[in-house]
Amino acid sequence: MAGMKKSRLPRPARILAWSVSCLILGILLVIIACNCWLLTANSDRIFPAGADVPARKVALVLGTAPRVERWKNPFFEGRMDTAARLWHDGKVWHLLVSGDNSTRDYDEPTAMRDALIARGVPPRAITLDYAGFRTLDSLVRAREIFGLRNIIVVTDDWHQPRALFLAAAAGLDALGVSSAELPWSGSAKTRVRECLSRVKAVADICVLHTKPKYLGEPVKLPIED
Repeated sequence: MAGMKKSRLPRPARILAWSVSCLILGILLVIIACNCWLLTANSDRIFPAGADVPARKVALVLGTAPRVERWKNPFFEGRMDTAARLWHDGKVWHLLVSGDNSTRDYDEPTAMRDALIARGVPPRAITLDYAGFRTLDSLVRAREIFGLRNIIVVTDDWHQPRALFLAAAAGLDALGVSSAELPWSGSAKTRVRECLSRVKAVADICVLHTKPKYLGEPVKLPIED
């Protein structure tokens, strides 16, 4: 009706709405900033599958579940294919496979070893790290437990920026070799989730100073010095 004033929210409600909007905007800016940082920081050190990567003594192969329900996990298969190819091409002498073995019924490192042997890599060229519960754990343990300095990191393309960021934080000189890229139709959910994992990685290093769940005694890999 003419002459009626438009209704307005009470002042406390307007303040609350403004505060919530600012909070959401701040969270979005943090997510964007962390992702931009990690995606650009080591982009020149990431090689696609099959590229002529400089040779190094050891490749760290990051673990993932070998199966998703009843089906083979394509991320797992891709990482194993890439790691085996690096060894067969003489780009690395040894493979350190690092994954989660938190229960008797879940053993990523053993599954990785078996998959690599099936691809023609001899057992003597494989060392298992059973305490790679997170990417951070795997990278820190590669430096602190296995005494590595220069490595190739084998994982998926979407995972490489975070892995190399954590490698640098752990004091490793790392190159990344990505497994064959999967189409978005089969990897969209994982790629979106990785955007948040990158934020967590920045928080772990820059704010929380997170340590691996387990360290332990040094382990010497069977490679020449």
